[in-house]
Amino acid sequence: MHLKRLDILGFKSFANKTTIKFSHGITAIVGPNGCGKTNVLDSLRWVLGEQKVSLLRGTRMEEVIFNGTRDVKPLGMAEVSLTVVNDRGVLPTEYNEIMITRRLFRSGESEYLLNKVPCRRKDIIDLFLDTGMGAHSYSVIQPDMIDAVLSDKAEERRFLFEEAAGITKYKQRKEAALRKLESTENDFLRLKDIYAEVKTRVNSLYRQHKKAERYQKLTEEIKSWELYLGSLRTRNLEQDKRELKAKYDTAYEEKTNRETLIDQVSAQLEADRKEQLDIEQQLNQVGSEAFSASEKAHSLEREISVYKEKKSNAVHLIEKNEADIRALQARSENLKSQATQIENDLIVQKQLYEEISAQLKDAEEKQAAIDLDLLNARSNKEEENKKLLELEGRLS
Repeated sequence: MHLKRLDILGFKSFANKTTIKFSHGITAIVGPNGCGKTNVLDSLRWVLGEQKVSLLRGTRMEEVIFNGTRDVKPLGMAEVSLTVVNDRGVLPTEYNEIMITRRLFRSGESEYLLNKVPCRRKDIIDLFLDTGMGAHSYSVIQPDMIDAVLSDKAEERRFLFEEAAGITKYKQRKEAALRKLESTENDFLRLKDIYAEVKTRVNSLYRQHKKAERYQKLTEEIKSWELYLGSLRTRNLEQDKRELKAKYDTAYEEKTNRETLIDQVSAQLEADRKEQLDIEQQLNQVGSEAFSASEKAHSLEREISVYKEKKSNAVHLIEKNEADIRALQARSENLKSQATQIENDLIVQKQLYEEISAQLKDAEEKQAAIDLDLLNARSNKEEENKKLLELEGRLS
């Protein structure tokens, strides 16, 4: 197994796509300081899944994307592809050549591809376990790692020996298993908390269930009492309705009688008015006769002076006329007394008419009050019928 090709695009100082081919034997990259030799090593570590930004000589992962120069615009993506020849079957795959690709966008999204097929970072790390190749293996050694190899501290050299001995995979599996175990314990604790919470809820729901049963029982009892009270109210309303109907019939009959009496009084009043007109006509006629008699008396007085010889006859005639005048005056007085009596009777009839009108008005007000009570009773009955229907609906 050996490296065949490294394709770099937009990674650090590589603005344009750069392809580095590795032939059999030793390949050396020579150049002055700052020309980007270490960027090639960083690209190898990065494409193999390195996540520590400090090992890539940066502070943020977005710094690995080409940031532009005075003449070249910055890029929005960094991509590194590494082609490995698997001619000896070291890697657990059936392909002879394996291309590993990693992409990073300025939005923070990243992609891993294995032979141009999207995959996970874990798939790439598992592929190179125990092969001596990886982001933290001895196949990629930086100058500071040489100091760690030559150090007297065993802990700093341990990772190289563990990688060479092939136990790194098992250590990682052990760490993964311990993490899963820890996660399982946390889940178990969480399940205990959930169980306690659910148990509390179950107890609360049980109490609510008991309360609901009591509520349902009380509701049924209330419904039965409401039905009983509704039937009782209905019977009372029917009785009130019958009583109001009887009162209405009595008031209606009394109203009819009062109207009949009013018609009779009106007819009597009209007859009295007609009789009054006749008496007035008679008084006018008596006045005319009295005026004629007076004229005649004057004529006779003139004739007495002319006809002295007819004095006795004239005196007799005058006495007769005077007697007639007195009779007429007596008759006039009698007619006046009759007219006064008629006026008194008319006043009495007017008072009787006013009393009857007042009684009629009271009867009409009573009738209106009775009609209003009847209307209210009907509306109350309709409301009670609605309530009874609702109660029947609820009961059904």
